[in-house]
Amino acid sequence: MKRKKIVVVMGFMGSMPIAGVIWQHVHYIVGLQRLGHEVYYIEDSARIPYNPQTFDTNNDFAYAAQVLGQLAREFDFENRWAFCARYLPELPTAGLRLTRIRQLYREADAILNICGTQEFNDDLLQSERILYVESDPGLEQIKVDQGVTSTIDYLGKHHALFTFGENIGTERFPVPLHKLKWLPTRQPIVTDLWKTSRAPNDTAVFTSIANWSTSGLKDIAWRGEKYLWSKSREFLRFVAAPKKSGESFELATDIKDEKTRAKFLRNDWHFTSPSEMSVDYWSYRDYIRRSKGEFTVAKDQYVRLRTGWFSDRSACYLAAGRPVITQQTGFTDHYGNDGGLFAFDSLGEIAEAVREINADYRRQSRAARTVAREVFEAEKVLRDLLERANI
Repeated sequence: MKRKKIVVVMGFMGSMPIAGVIWQHVHYIVGLQRLGHEVYYIEDSARIPYNPQTFDTNNDFAYAAQVLGQLAREFDFENRWAFCARYLPELPTAGLRLTRIRQLYREADAILNICGTQEFNDDLLQSERILYVESDPGLEQIKVDQGVTSTIDYLGKHHALFTFGENIGTERFPVPLHKLKWLPTRQPIVTDLWKTSRAPNDTAVFTSIANWSTSGLKDIAWRGEKYLWSKSREFLRFVAAPKKSGESFELATDIKDEKTRAKFLRNDWHFTSPSEMSVDYWSYRDYIRRSKGEFTVAKDQYVRLRTGWFSDRSACYLAAGRPVITQQTGFTDHYGNDGGLFAFDSLGEIAEAVREINADYRRQSRAARTVAREVFEAEKVLRDLLERANI
């Protein structure tokens, strides 16, 4: 593949540096670099930055610039990053100058709108090669079906539309696409960044990391039913999983409601604070690599719409050689349920997956790594994405 100039854009990685989001973008940057491309990361948002050190939002983007500069040094994109404070009239920047940002938008062979959250501006719209990469399938397709003009116009500004919902466009997914061409893709994972030779110690448990309640942000009603964006209801549906399987589970989350928290504790759940790992991406990685495996659920929208979605965090567990037990979204139409990665619809299936993993942990750990390399390896996923976008 000929060397390309590729820009990765994002509306909030530097301004709201959540570790999982940071890793998601690092995998794109490093994966594209390993394919031999000239890769730039640009944070260009009208959103006012959030600073987790002071717990507030303000016009000062020094913290965001510090995070991006540190990432650039660690992952080899120094002198190829920028933060543009689009929320200020003079458009100040850190990293690259505004004139260089505008030049890159005009010249780039491809601009990747990761998570589909990038706001458009006149500078960015100079490009006709913006690729939409949807991380939350279901919502935008429903909005298009409902005739939401802003969504239809936004999607129409892209050269190609990609989605983590691998069943979108098939008979498994119920929402009409209205002639929009959605291309399935997967979460690229640079698997060697997660590999560890250490087996989990005897006290290690199945873990996961989650925002507890995000309903209201992207909940949507469609054809008389409400589809939730939060995982909290799904976790509650399977609250008895530890007792049913005879295995303790740990969740890095913050449940404010004491009655709900007590219900989980009665069912042999443990909790740890997500605060440090939410901003320290190396602590986030260490937590995953110390785990025995992952037990998690999926958002209601992904499950009931049978999107075929899979979590980039779960793919990181697999890359670390940590088996994953996760809720069925239809992803097994394409991979999984053959060692290392188990899908469930019921408590009984959770218990059976735990038994299989415990029966031969080393084999299941190797199988998890194999799934990560064969299904999610960044170079393979991103080469395929660029080729299908005709870049």
